[in-house]
Amino acid sequence: MFELSHPWVLLLLPLPLIWRRIVPPYRQRQDALRVPFFDQIAEAAGLTVQDGAAIVAHKRRALIGGGLMWALLVLALAGPVRLGPPQEITKATRDVILAIDISGSMDTRDFPGEDGKPVQRLAAVQEVVEAFLADRTGDRVALIVFGTRAYVQAPLTEDLDTVRALLAQTEVGMAGPHTALGDSIGLAINTFEASEIEERLLILLSDGNDTASRMSPVNAAEIARDKGVRMFAIGVGDPEASGEDRLDMALLNNLAQRTGGEAYFAADADALDSIYDEIDALNPQEIETLSWRPQQNLAHWPLMAAMAIGLILLMSLWVRDHGRARA
Repeated sequence: MFELSHPWVLLLLPLPLIWRRIVPPYRQRQDALRVPFFDQIAEAAGLTVQDGAAIVAHKRRALIGGGLMWALLVLALAGPVRLGPPQEITKATRDVILAIDISGSMDTRDFPGEDGKPVQRLAAVQEVVEAFLADRTGDRVALIVFGTRAYVQAPLTEDLDTVRALLAQTEVGMAGPHTALGDSIGLAINTFEASEIEERLLILLSDGNDTASRMSPVNAAEIARDKGVRMFAIGVGDPEASGEDRLDMALLNNLAQRTGGEAYFAADADALDSIYDEIDALNPQEIETLSWRPQQNLAHWPLMAAMAIGLILLMSLWVRDHGRARA
């Protein structure tokens, strides 16, 4: 498909005709022999004497060639372009960080699977989170894993296949045996600082209480709220357990509410899956699509054609003058 970037330039096409009609012919003063009795000769010949000039008649090929050259030059100025097929780019409008607990307690095999048999807590979480990532079109996602320390496993990216691959390679105990909730929230805040997107969502998933943080989880949640981060906390542990393995749902609920989010308890894989659906319902996904068509500038073609016509006209004049000189 072809298109003109400046179609209004075509209004210049009739300019030579208008110029020729409005502007008088060019007159040039030349030396001549003065005849004192010129009027008498003209009267004897029956001619009427008047002021005037001889207008040189242009050759037809010169008029046609000049008209074509002008039309091609105007066409080049109009900016002809060839349009390629439409292209669409989906731009991220929301940043999502998944902060996943991989402390020693996540190795416990007490999480009811889809078939009812107990499976490892981290394995069940990985399966559901992978399905969650498959529907993240239009989001940038980062992965943080935490135990005794918190680490960025994947920065904010639209390459969700890489995030899923890194999640699948994550194993229990890689970040230490304890649980550092506050540090994971603080690391998520720092990760969001590199983004200019206003909508920021933190999904925190843990099966224990905070035992190793250098930053208080409550203080971290307050800072997250001030930074515009909305947190959703998901507990997958055992609230009836004791010690470090006990799931502190009261703390998770406090942290989430401080940022305007929600806290959930996932009793099994189906409940965990439905929690992600509920989070999506509370935070509708907005996708910004940019559409454009690649353009190829074609202005050089009419310019080259105009130059070719001009060379042909010059060569024809040279051949004509050279022939007359030899004659």
